[in-house]
Amino acid sequence: MAQELSIASEYFHQLSETKADQLLDRSELSLARDGNIDVVYAPFDHVERKACLVVVGITPGMTQAVNAINAAVRARCAGKTLQASLADAKLTASFSGGAIRNNLVSMLDAIGVATHFGLQSTSEMFRPGSTDVHFTSALRYPVFVSGKNYNGAPNMLKTPILRSMIETHLAEEAALLPNAIWLPLGPKAEMAIRHLSDKGLISESRILAGLPHPSGANAERVAVFLGRKKPEDASAKTNPVSLLAASVQLKKQIASLKGAAA
Repeated sequence: MAQELSIASEYFHQLSETKADQLLDRSELSLARDGNIDVVYAPFDHVERKACLVVVGITPGMTQAVNAINAAVRARCAGKTLQASLADAKLTASFSGGAIRNNLVSMLDAIGVATHFGLQSTSEMFRPGSTDVHFTSALRYPVFVSGKNYNGAPNMLKTPILRSMIETHLAEEAALLPNAIWLPLGPKAEMAIRHLSDKGLISESRILAGLPHPSGANAERVAVFLGRKKPEDASAKTNPVSLLAASVQLKKQIASLKGAAA
C-alpha cells in the first residue's frame, strides 16, 4: 500500500468533527512531537496523479486542517470510500476563488504556462472537477509551533522532525508526478522543493521559482510582476528589479520546456 494510504487508513477511522480549539488536544491524531513542535494528522493524503501542475505551500494551517477533517467525516458518513473521502477533504481544504486564484492564474498566463499546455488560460486547469492541478505542502500534515501555525521557523531542513516529512511524504509525491511543473508559493516551500531537486527527485527545469505569492496581501508585488504597476511607482517594500528579472527568467524557462498538454 502506498504511504499516502497507509497513514490515512491508520488514522482515518479516528476522525470526528472538530473545532480549531480542540485539534491540538486530540492526542489520537498526533503524528509526531519534538519539543514545542507538534505534527497532527489531517486528511491531506490524496495525490492527484494526473496533475501537470503542482502548487506547493508550506504546511496546512489550523483552519485548513479543521475543514479537511470535517469534510472527510461527512464523506465517510455518506458511505464514500477512503480514497473518495480523502479526495473530498483535499478539495475542500485547498484554496479557491478570490484574489489568490485570480492572481495565480494571471501570473501563470503571463509567463506562458497556458500556452505551454495548449490552453487559452490556466483558469481552465482550476475548473470544477479538473485533475490538472495537485495542491500540496512542503510539510504534508499540519505543523504547529507552540500551538501556532508553522510559518517557516525553525528551518525545516535543519529540524529532523520536519526534514523527515519532506524526504518521505513530499518525496513520494515527487515520485508520483515526475513530469509535472512544480510551483512553490514562497521561499520556504521553494527550499523544500529544491532539497528534493538536489536529490534528483524533481527536475530543476520544472521548478517555477520567483513567482510572487498570489495572496491579496501581496497585491503590489503581483502588480509589478504583471506589468500593471510601473517599477518607479512601487513602494520601498517592493523590489521591482528582482520581480521583473524573475518574470523574464520564468518566461524563458517555460518556453524551453517540453511537456504534455493539460
